[in-house]
Amino acid sequence: MHVLILGGTTEARRLAESLAAGTRAGLRVTSSLAGRVGAPRRPPGDVRVGGFGGAEGLARWLQEHAVDAVVDATHPFAGTISSNAASAAAATGVPLLALSRPGWVPVEGDAWHEAGSLDEAAGLLPSLGRRVFLTTGRLGLSAFAALGDLWFLVRSVDAPRAPAPARMEVLLDRGPFTLQGERELLRRHAIDVLVTKDSGGEATAPKLAAAREAGLPVIVVRRPPVPTGIPVVTGPKAAVDWLADRFGLGSDRTSPDT
Repeated sequence: MHVLILGGTTEARRLAESLAAGTRAGLRVTSSLAGRVGAPRRPPGDVRVGGFGGAEGLARWLQEHAVDAVVDATHPFAGTISSNAASAAAATGVPLLALSRPGWVPVEGDAWHEAGSLDEAAGLLPSLGRRVFLTTGRLGLSAFAALGDLWFLVRSVDAPRAPAPARMEVLLDRGPFTLQGERELLRRHAIDVLVTKDSGGEATAPKLAAAREAGLPVIVVRRPPVPTGIPVVTGPKAAVDWLADRFGLGSDRTSPDT
């Protein structure tokens, strides 16, 4: 049996680790990474890097490599590959599962402002603050490039490219982050507004707690929906169980919930 994991997330890596830890004869796992991060954390098993060439290219790859199941464990904002996966699965009849970590939920004391896109987030910014902690990744900075009166602290794994805000400091770092570290970051840079995507998960959530403690407004960009008709689980263990139930792999593997 051949399982393709569309990866690049912590959940995808943990799923690959779980399957590798309990691998039975005849089970092959391939993790596909988009290649947008310079030094990705490679999961166990076979790894391929780069795009497939759209939905048609992915469909061909599934057939040529005799894939029996696909798990879309990409980033919640990787809408294009998720759409391509749904189209390729429908075209080939290969079962597809979405592994999507739960989104963040505001709690008492949060001052969240939801936005449907980066452009909408940029439109909200001037009324909320002047010194921005921007944690939406290195892609999409063009949405904020025209905001010349604002100052940005941009945090990303790899260096961003133009177009980008003119008044900008770049912080290259990778989670998980700590609450104390995020508090100090907000204080040291006199941040008065945070912009983030609703990526979910614990690795980058401390910034939300730090902003809440400081009474800062937070612009949260909503994630795109999972393609219609695709079953969804929220953790690697549930994904292992789905594969076991559907393909009779057995349920004696161990896997973390998140």
